[in-house]
Amino acid sequence: MGQMVYIPGGRFLQGSPEWMLALLDQADQPFGRQWFADETPPVARELEPYLIDRYPVTVGDFRRFVRETGYRTEAERRGYSLVYGRAGWQELPGAHWDASGGPGVRIDGYDDHPVVHVSWGDATAYARWAGKRLPTEAEWELAARGPEFRVWPWGDEWSSANANTTELHVDAVQTYGDWQAWWAQMCDRDGVVPRSTPVGAFSDRGDSPYGCADMAGNVYEWTGTVSHQYAETTECDPTVRMAFGRYRVIRGGSWMNLRYQVRCSERMHGDPTGWATFAHGFRCAKSA
Repeated sequence: MGQMVYIPGGRFLQGSPEWMLALLDQADQPFGRQWFADETPPVARELEPYLIDRYPVTVGDFRRFVRETGYRTEAERRGYSLVYGRAGWQELPGAHWDASGGPGVRIDGYDDHPVVHVSWGDATAYARWAGKRLPTEAEWELAARGPEFRVWPWGDEWSSANANTTELHVDAVQTYGDWQAWWAQMCDRDGVVPRSTPVGAFSDRGDSPYGCADMAGNVYEWTGTVSHQYAETTECDPTVRMAFGRYRVIRGGSWMNLRYQVRCSERMHGDPTGWATFAHGFRCAKSA
């Protein structure tokens, strides 16, 4: 059920310094400064030692859970899950953790890829079965970057060879329009299947200081933390503000994202009441 990494805990500043937002504001990416403002100001966190999975939970891991418990995911019970097609997000009937591209679409060698189409409730159920829990947002960030601020798990210099992001698959993407054109080509060629990679595929160059793999890109990861602001005075994007107090924090970015959305301090937010997509997975943690 997965190798775990010991994190000694301690005190660190969670979040992004102002210079990071200024850099994002000047970068070739489509989001305004307020979109990332929920990463600020940095807040002091004190963590006890804990263990966290070295890799995201895989399809094979989840298959063992299902075989032993008979568990059915929320997507299976609902009859559909979300995929991103040519026209954007859509409900795909029959899509679930073992049919990530829908009924009849099989991906060979997929058992060592991160499991997707899992809701927050599904991830929590698996973690409980495994004798673990979902990491808190602070635990996830510390494991991803270490006690000192760094942009990506390996450091502050971007390399498309270090993580599974859009840049790994295509060099010419600079704008959201470029991304849409690329993704339309992928949908026409392969259908709406996840473009994940086996867990640990970038471990020789993309691991965190503690040796955690895939903490930038591949799949988004659920945490156990309720979405919130670091400071009430921070002016955030209204869409982001709607998540506070209701959603759960998601970390890490995915294969769908460009480099700025897979930073160690980047925050996303997901509805914990059944929402699942073909780009969302998780890893587990437990107290040491």
